[in-house]
Amino acid sequence: MFSAAATDSEAEEQSDRSPLLQDGAINDGNVASFPKKAQVPVCCSARYNLALLACFGFFVVYALRVNLSVALVEMVQANISIPIGNSTYACPEHPSSSGRAHNKTGKLHNWDADTQGWILGAFFYGYIVTQVPGGYLASRYGGKWLLGGGILLTAIFTLLTPIAADLGVGYLIAVRVLEGLGEGVSFPAMHAMWSSWAPPLERSKLLTISYAGSQLGTVVTLPLSGLICFHLDWTYVFYIFGSVGLLWFILWSWITSNTPETNKAISEEEKEYISASLKKQLSLTKTVPWGPMLKSMPLWAIVVAHFSYNWTFYTLLTLLPTYMKDILRIHIQENGFLSALPYLGCWLVMISVGQIADYLRENQVFSTATVRKMCTLIGMIGPAVFLLAAGYTGCDYTLAVVFLTISSSLGGFSMSGFNINHVDIAPSYAGILLGITNSFATIPGMVGPVIGKSLTHYNTIEEWQTVFYISAAINVFGALFFTIFGKGVVQDWALGTHHSHTN
Repeated sequence: MFSAAATDSEAEEQSDRSPLLQDGAINDGNVASFPKKAQVPVCCSARYNLALLACFGFFVVYALRVNLSVALVEMVQANISIPIGNSTYACPEHPSSSGRAHNKTGKLHNWDADTQGWILGAFFYGYIVTQVPGGYLASRYGGKWLLGGGILLTAIFTLLTPIAADLGVGYLIAVRVLEGLGEGVSFPAMHAMWSSWAPPLERSKLLTISYAGSQLGTVVTLPLSGLICFHLDWTYVFYIFGSVGLLWFILWSWITSNTPETNKAISEEEKEYISASLKKQLSLTKTVPWGPMLKSMPLWAIVVAHFSYNWTFYTLLTLLPTYMKDILRIHIQENGFLSALPYLGCWLVMISVGQIADYLRENQVFSTATVRKMCTLIGMIGPAVFLLAAGYTGCDYTLAVVFLTISSSLGGFSMSGFNINHVDIAPSYAGILLGITNSFATIPGMVGPVIGKSLTHYNTIEEWQTVFYISAAINVFGALFFTIFGKGVVQDWALGTHHSHTN
């Protein structure tokens, strides 16, 4: 199966490498007259400033998304998720668990396991709606205000979450759906911006820096939410992170621009470098080739991989704090820290692999297609193996956390795999493509928590093993599908010609 990742035709290999810049831009066999890459600085450059601010933005995106996963543990009456007659825990309480902090004022709610599953999944019912429209609007009008406005709305609704929860579960679900609508445009809008900002040889670096903010947001939010719940109150989780979202929006509005041409701080050398590097990769037509696009197997390879990866990702993202509490019996103060470890590992791997992936492509060690497939295989099959192993650690919480951390860390490889492959195969329509793939990839977020909660009514280790088996199987299937059908070159339909031989 791996051989399929490395057997692109000679023509595709050459097409893969030809637009990549080394000492200059390739223009019909001649070197274009613009500064060499070595002369275009990385430090303080406009494109890397955009990457860092985008990183902060996706930090906020995931902070506003995952804070409920920890807060919900404290919002619900103790043991409410365990049916009467089955209230014995699978594992003994962890000795360092110190109990609930005193003098809390946040209201506790009698929500059963199924209700909690619907609350956790509600976000994604809004999230799926704005994926494709967000990608289309960003590709046509730019992603700056679409991304900024979406996160601003999410921050406002986050601030209103405690009020909604006190009014009733229906109001809380409605607020979470509205937050999903706001965040649904974030990834497609950012992909659309990168199609104008990221030189081909720097795509892995720039995109992994920006999207690594999602992992960093999870790393910080999970433990910090636990500490806030323990020392203050669960309501402050939403007040604090909602305020951080407002701060980011001010910075984003002030500093960023849709394209290099409209950026006031960019140097002429950097602007020319970016423009020349993308000259032969962007479509000359404004009409979206919906037919050839939706018939393209490389696109559907990304769809399947994205769906499969997100099933495991969202299952852990929403249910890991519950697993820590109900199975491993770790208190909320430790729960957040230990739940964050897998995402800390993923963040470190994501950043490192992004650098390595572009090094391999720049030095023509492997083609783009081969790099994307290698990263996808490691980033999806590796997590599946260690996720299954975590389910068989029993009550050894140390080993369980180690395996879950390794599983999520290896997932960081996939960011340099299928996750940014949209920009490889269709830079002009990258935002729309991500909207399409992320629409399918949102379905696991909608149904995963509900299925996970429905399979763990009694909170036994065997029930959680079933949850892990399902996630691992889906992950492996997605990795193999992308390995067979994924591509690494710009498709003909993305350049305005509809006779693509790579579909």
